[in-house]
Amino acid sequence: MPVVDKTTFQTTREGVFVGGDAAWGPENIIWAVEHGHQAAISIDNYCQGQSLLDRPAYGMNLVSQKMGLHSWSYGSQYDPSERSQMNHVDLVERFKALEVEVELGFNAEQTAVEVERCLNCDIQTHFAAPLCIECDACVDVCPVYCLTITDNGSEEDLRDRLTAPAENTDQDLYISEELPQTARIMVKDEDLCVHCGLCAERCPTAAWDMVKFDLLTPYAGKPTWTKTVETVSTTS
Repeated sequence: MPVVDKTTFQTTREGVFVGGDAAWGPENIIWAVEHGHQAAISIDNYCQGQSLLDRPAYGMNLVSQKMGLHSWSYGSQYDPSERSQMNHVDLVERFKALEVEVELGFNAEQTAVEVERCLNCDIQTHFAAPLCIECDACVDVCPVYCLTITDNGSEEDLRDRLTAPAENTDQDLYISEELPQTARIMVKDEDLCVHCGLCAERCPTAAWDMVKFDLLTPYAGKPTWTKTVETVSTTS
């Protein structure tokens, strides 16, 4: 195995760059793609006589998914269904033919249920505190009790005062700036949120919105942005 710098992807031989399995052994293919991006940046810097440690910054976009008053560009219906159990070939049948595929997959009905269970991991909640009128509509409609409007305090104190106590201390809480009506705060337990969008759909002032997260990955050469940007737009 060559000795490779994990930041620049240059080997101990100047001008030779390596990534993927050849650098650190078998990994997921997505890591090989990322290594290729980073090695290309280093090669570009090397050819231009620039420092290999000069890495372009990543960027970020947040774009509203609101298509209308109650219309979204993604499936926003919350489905509390439990995970469907996979169908398997009977044990006796497996021993009759060891090459048989053990998992039979889902039938049409199970597939439909599983699709609705999908969590929209790339859709994030976005809260604008100045728009909030503290009507508690979002707190009432939340199916997993992850929202609370309360007085500020220490994190330990807040965790015990939420609608559902936040016991996972490895997950940070979302804490808004002070709300305009009472100077209280909006707190969201990110460990519970399923990104269903019911809070944004019910909010009468659009204080809550659902936005899509895009990571802007730098390539060799100058990036097309100069700093991290946030774009939140709504269409009514």
